[in-house]
Amino acid sequence: MDYNAAFQISASGMALEKLRQSVTAANLANMHSAGPNAAQTYRPMRVIAQASAAGSGAFGRLLGGVEVVALAPQAGPPRMVHEPGHPYADAQGMVAYPAVNHTEEMINLNTALRAYEANVAAMSAARAMAARTLEIGGQP
Repeated sequence: MDYNAAFQISASGMALEKLRQSVTAANLANMHSAGPNAAQTYRPMRVIAQASAAGSGAFGRLLGGVEVVALAPQAGPPRMVHEPGHPYADAQGMVAYPAVNHTEEMINLNTALRAYEANVAAMSAARAMAARTLEIGGQP
């Protein structure tokens, strides 16, 4: 077994989940940042990822972890809030805020955290198997 490949797969998964956590944190941080108009408000982002191929072997395509394809802004209208005294209020007193769904972002954050933990567990298991293999091979 190629333990180095197992480590690389887990490492790419951890890097992806760290990026997902950072993007979610940015979305939550900008949730209440108003824009002068609907076109200039912050647009929530999403991480687009796909499996990356490491090559082909005896069993066909071998997976080599994940890779980030893009950071895509979410489509959709901004959240309009009636705040007539706000400096960015339009003629009707409406202010444009990003269309960030707090519940969805917290679910994304929790999912990314659990996936990161799963990758750490997989890497730890591969490390333990590699160490045990060395122990077995080193005994007379």
